[in-house]
Amino acid sequence: MELLWQQARRNTLITWPEDVDRRLDILVRSATAAGENTSRSQILAALVTAAGTDPQHLAAILRAYRLLRTDALTGDSHRDDLPAVRTPGPPRTRR
Repeated sequence: MELLWQQARRNTLITWPEDVDRRLDILVRSATAAGENTSRSQILAALVTAAGTDPQHLAAILRAYRLLRTDALTGDSHRDDLPAVRTPGPPRTRR
């Protein structure tokens, strides 16, 4: 039995706010703290597959995201209780 996460890969370029990118890193660290060996791409794939396809619900999620204030994720930035995770490849630079 082939598992979905083991299928051939497709690269996707995503551009989004830096705070959202930091949030993804925190999600990886949180999963690692729970004992999972994971990556940014696996977290994103898991979130996409878990999302429903109901048009009204998806539209509501999009509207809620578009209304988030710039300080919406500031509480996440200092999660010292989570383990550091070294991501593969060259270090990403922060602007």
